[in-house]
Amino acid sequence: MKKRNIYFTLSMILVANIFLNSCSKFLDRKPLSATYDDIQQGTLEAQSFGLYSALRADAGFSTLPWLDFHSIRDDDAQKGSSTTDGAEINAEFETFQYTKNDWATTTYWNDHYSMIYLANKELYSADSLQATDEASLRNVGEAHFFRAYAFFELVKAYGEVPLLNFYYTNPSDGIKPKASVDDIYAQIDKDLDTASMYLPLNWNDASGNSQFPGRLTSGAAKTLWAQTYLFRNQWAQVVSLCRDVINSGEYSLLPHFYEVWQDGLNGTGKNSKESIFEMQATVGQNGTSNYGVQWGTSQNIRQGAASVAWNLGWGWNVPTQTLVTAWDNSDPRKSMTILYSGQSDGGPTDGGYGATIPPYNKDSLGKAGFLDQPYWNKKVYSDPQMRAFTGQINNAGGADWIDHRILRYADVLLMMAEASNETGDGATAATMLEQVRARARNSGTDPTALTYIAYTSQSQMRTAIKNERRWEFAMEGYRFYDLVRWGDASSALGSLGYQPKNAWYPIPQPAIDLSGGILVQNPNY
Repeated sequence: MKKRNIYFTLSMILVANIFLNSCSKFLDRKPLSATYDDIQQGTLEAQSFGLYSALRADAGFSTLPWLDFHSIRDDDAQKGSSTTDGAEINAEFETFQYTKNDWATTTYWNDHYSMIYLANKELYSADSLQATDEASLRNVGEAHFFRAYAFFELVKAYGEVPLLNFYYTNPSDGIKPKASVDDIYAQIDKDLDTASMYLPLNWNDASGNSQFPGRLTSGAAKTLWAQTYLFRNQWAQVVSLCRDVINSGEYSLLPHFYEVWQDGLNGTGKNSKESIFEMQATVGQNGTSNYGVQWGTSQNIRQGAASVAWNLGWGWNVPTQTLVTAWDNSDPRKSMTILYSGQSDGGPTDGGYGATIPPYNKDSLGKAGFLDQPYWNKKVYSDPQMRAFTGQINNAGGADWIDHRILRYADVLLMMAEASNETGDGATAATMLEQVRARARNSGTDPTALTYIAYTSQSQMRTAIKNERRWEFAMEGYRFYDLVRWGDASSALGSLGYQPKNAWYPIPQPAIDLSGGILVQNPNY
């Protein structure tokens, strides 16, 4: 059997469907006449749209495999759903019995290399066209961002991976050995440096309204770049990049925490001032104009019985008892993050809609009237008005209109706090931390909650920032990688089976087999 390149198994399918699946809402330009420049830029524009489409459509970025790698491995989240649904994930990601050949892990690897392949192709096209006009350079910036994003996800998950930073058509040209972690980060730095230069500050028209909500900006490139430096403990670079994003004036925290997650008919959370980059998802009335993403559907409440009244999604990525117990009830974000079976959803100022959730009973799993989990991720809790509007009322497509907040401003503030603290600037660290805590405090009814934390020592502030990241980003997929980069994974996750080798996942065995032995497995696997 002839070898095929596992690195972009799905890429040719994606290329063939780019024009069918692209986010057409980004752009609707119909020029009366076309010049060579129009044709040139249009070619790159279509390829850029293909990158956004891959982000939305590929499970490795938008649904279960992403949740497995980012969230379900930590101590605050678990698989959820029903006992039998995806049962293999319990061992793989909750107890760190990693496997080398599974649909989710192979999909994660393939989808990220498919993204890299598409970005390489666009950059090759731009080079061939010698595109230097402003619009084309923006497209080039998008390609560099997406390539950096995919490589960053890969290096966090696997450590050393093949550095495929060129376009090729012969699959054998894409079979390469692993590159060092330093070499992968060097490529990421080059890509994000270029993306920061070429991407616009915003996509606003003359009236200040965004023409293309959700499209990449220089702020997104700098935020992602700051994240990559955070993982390398290069604090001065983190401070510099975060300061640029803060001083740009393009972003701010929303007044209340629950507003961030409002994706309903009248919600203000989508593409808000707090959003730096989010995966776009729209579903029209009765399911028309469906540019949906299964991010929300994969996590909404699952009711396994025949009734569809509360069968709103697949029910993955749910809070653990550890999170519920550790989180102080005085923090308003707790009730805006955790949805409790058998209780009221809290109402509109608590991220709810005035409904009572069916009860959980471990002895009645799968029976009518009961839910299979005691807690659910409230950050993706679907608006009943949107369910009625879209006609999505069951787990086949229960909340496909919900955007994935990939980069948000709160992370910039907490990265700035962490890096400032590590460079000895405790005053700035306390100021940045307080911005996040003040928003959380003002989101509740108790003005004495979440008191100001003054700087007293570097270690004291370090602990405060770690705690704040845990509560602010609960269920969003930050914590596992935070624990790893802090060196805290063994102490926090050791009781679940975590060992130091589990910081990196084993490379999928199909990729190794198809490379003919050129690609070697990670140590201790």
